[in-house]
Amino acid sequence: MAARNTARKRAFQILFEGDQRGTDVVTVLADWIRHSRTDTRQPPVSEFTMQLVEGYANHAKRIDELISQYAVGWTLDRMPVVDRNILRLGAYELIWVDETPDAVVLDEAVQLAKEFSTDESPSFVNGLLGRFKELKSSLRRDDA
Repeated sequence: MAARNTARKRAFQILFEGDQRGTDVVTVLADWIRHSRTDTRQPPVSEFTMQLVEGYANHAKRIDELISQYAVGWTLDRMPVVDRNILRLGAYELIWVDETPDAVVLDEAVQLAKEFSTDESPSFVNGLLGRFKELKSSLRRDDA
């Protein structure tokens, strides 16, 4: 499962970069893929990373609505950029990727928060994604 852990970390980095640059994440993903093909120092972008980034992109509006609705005391814009993008990735995988067990999604998101964010972030991420897990069946809907 180390490969999936790495894929999630790369997907998070792509979402983070897109957020920081104000660029669509699919464009950032394409940049990463292009660089991995031309720069031997850049590792290849896995299929799972592509699935996560493209999946988030397909549901971005709904995911941001959910985070805004359930993040008590935090607006999306006021939320730390790292936490916002960990939550985006975790929400996508939790709600729309049935193959990944919910406990794995929560654990991986908490680990990303421990590695990349503040001391308070892991509990914040765990709490909000835990709420999504409880409400999962009512949160999923088509965006198209």
